[in-house]
Amino acid sequence: MRPLLRRLLPALRSATARALLARRAVPMALRPAEGAERAGGNARSAADGAPELDGLENIQQKKIFKERKEITQQKEEPCAADSIDSLMAEMPFVDTDIEDECAMHATSELSIKKKRKRTTGREIEEGIERKKKKNKQYQPNYFISLPITNPKITGSIQAVQDAIIQKDQRLSKAMVRSGSLHVTMLVMHLSSEEEISIAVGALSDSKVFIDDLLKGKRVDLSFQGIDHFRNQVGFVNLAENDHTTLLKEIAETMRKIFEEKGIMAGEERTFKPHLTFMKLSKSTELRKQVKKIDSSLYEDFKNHYFGDEILHRFDLCSMLKKKQPNGYYYCESSIVFGKSHEADLVKEALRRETQALLPRLNQIKELLTSPEIRTKIGKELFEDRHNSSSKWKSCIDSESPNV
Repeated sequence: MRPLLRRLLPALRSATARALLARRAVPMALRPAEGAERAGGNARSAADGAPELDGLENIQQKKIFKERKEITQQKEEPCAADSIDSLMAEMPFVDTDIEDECAMHATSELSIKKKRKRTTGREIEEGIERKKKKNKQYQPNYFISLPITNPKITGSIQAVQDAIIQKDQRLSKAMVRSGSLHVTMLVMHLSSEEEISIAVGALSDSKVFIDDLLKGKRVDLSFQGIDHFRNQVGFVNLAENDHTTLLKEIAETMRKIFEEKGIMAGEERTFKPHLTFMKLSKSTELRKQVKKIDSSLYEDFKNHYFGDEILHRFDLCSMLKKKQPNGYYYCESSIVFGKSHEADLVKEALRRETQALLPRLNQIKELLTSPEIRTKIGKELFEDRHNSSSKWKSCIDSESPNV
């Protein structure tokens, strides 16, 4: 539209100018032509039924008729360029301002852009929804765990948790059980038994490479100090030393092995090993009540030394399957290494069995200390003794000779 108007504008302007000049050149007497025609018609009617007018009136009428005849002849001539311009001048868009037209076009474009933007917005929202569904399908549900089994570390963490709960009872829901304490090495999504089997194989293949990295050395992981992630997660730091550096190399090696098997295990970003003991995400209700964990709650333990953990095992654990009785995650597979790993396995198995039995032993102790239970037990024992003595007496009487 805009190029067409630009081409027509000079012609429209010249046509408008010529039309104005022509209008000014016409005598005033000729402009009311229709009035004169009506006057002439009336005059003819009057001439038919009335006496002739005087000579002066006849001359004027002849003059008017002659001029009108000339005008009629001019109208019957072929249209010249000026006439075309005049017709163009009568077109409805001649008085339209070009800026207004451009503004209308710009407004139209703006409207189209807004509509397109709204459409694009909907497309983006739909894309986000699809991405969310896709992400939900690929959310991590398995991980490689380095279990924490040193009683000194678990006991110290329990002390920190108790101190925090005393200051804010609501955070009791955010605490990680001592049996679940671990360091996460890798996370992944396994959607089928086949993928779980592949992951088990990848973990098994990792053992050779880890043994090669260790070269028979013992890795002591030192846990010291407390930090947080955006005040949402509280964790214990690993002290930076050669052993921690070796652990990072192991994590990177395992990640590459899993990816070679077709399992995406985490992202290619800096691995920061840590021991989580508290997180708000454990409870949806808690996250509504507590937006951030106040770091002053564990201020006294910020530089506390928690102890060392000897690296001896990695587990492929499920995040969703039911946990073990001691609170540790469901294990699909494990790899063990080190010179004395058999002894460590036996100790760990005994420790887990003991922890599983402790709650039952405590219940039995509580029952035994209850006065009602003790009275009941005493009564049952007395009845048992009485019944036993009666049986013995009847037995003796039956065996004695009749008198």
